[in-house]
Amino acid sequence: MALTVELGVDELADTRFAVSPLSETVAALQQLAGQDRQAVHRRWLQWAQDELAHEPLALPLTWPLLFGDTRGWPEFLVPAPTGPGGSIDDDLAALRRTPASTVRANLRRRFGDTAPSAAVADLAADPEHGLRELAAELRAAHDRLIAPHWPRISAVLAADVAHRTRQLARGGAAALFADLHPDLRWHDGRLELGGDRWRQDRAVDRGPGGLVLMPVVLGSAYVLIKRRTSTQTTVRYPARGVGELWSVLLGRSPAGATVRLLGRARAELLATLRSPATTTDLARALGVTPSAVAQHLRVLRENGLVAGERNGRSVLYRTTALGAALHDGSGAPLAPVDEAEPGAAPVESSACP
Repeated sequence: MALTVELGVDELADTRFAVSPLSETVAALQQLAGQDRQAVHRRWLQWAQDELAHEPLALPLTWPLLFGDTRGWPEFLVPAPTGPGGSIDDDLAALRRTPASTVRANLRRRFGDTAPSAAVADLAADPEHGLRELAAELRAAHDRLIAPHWPRISAVLAADVAHRTRQLARGGAAALFADLHPDLRWHDGRLELGGDRWRQDRAVDRGPGGLVLMPVVLGSAYVLIKRRTSTQTTVRYPARGVGELWSVLLGRSPAGATVRLLGRARAELLATLRSPATTTDLARALGVTPSAVAQHLRVLRENGLVAGERNGRSVLYRTTALGAALHDGSGAPLAPVDEAEPGAAPVESSACP
């Protein structure tokens, strides 16, 4: 059984990639709620739980919209970016532009005639005011949970988009979708999403234009496709290269043998670049100047330990296979991630956690 998206030639030509900080924010809240939680995010989850234990995050409207008796949320919550994305301000502006009729129709489909909370009832009664409140809550969640890590997250997303764009250029839609996710299949002008989540065949009521393909770092291991939407239909899929992101980001000293061979600064760069980053990101993360980072990167590149790839105006650097082998062969592989407690984070409908 599968979920099917029909795409004509024009819609396929109009299909594009975009990144969305708002999508990452919603995914972060899902991880905190224990929904489709992934082991790869355990270090981030522990950081987020510790962060929110000191100062809970009030989400009286967002939480009941996202989490109820059934999976899913109103489609207006994560609108398709109108451009390549990358700005939480743009995402939230698109959210606030949702027509009142669309808000009410979405809420009826999601909850029927009974709102799950007073805040959701108020949103239905006054969508314009409610959307401003919703945007404010999501902005606060983004600033607390995503913004501290956004430079590294966005680098992973940019690297994924660059890789997928090359695939599309070289092999067309078949090559792109064959590698995007094991549950996706491109066949006779149809994109089919299979897997064990589907008990019957369903069709997507596709939005205007082509698809918007959105890699997600903090999301689940599944592909999520909106079954109906007033904006372009989004396909949210797991981004490549997430495996090393949190183990590097949340603190780990380089191995002593690597430090003795390369020096501490270059050893730290080699470890940090297990996930992609720009010179500016590296300077900020390591507390040094961009010029110092550039000098060390030059040495590492000349010896084949890191490689760079242009992405727009920036260059994304990443440890090569040789660099990873040098690091992992030092006798001190990446530190294992501690087991996280299963189940949902302790939350109330008005606060997280």
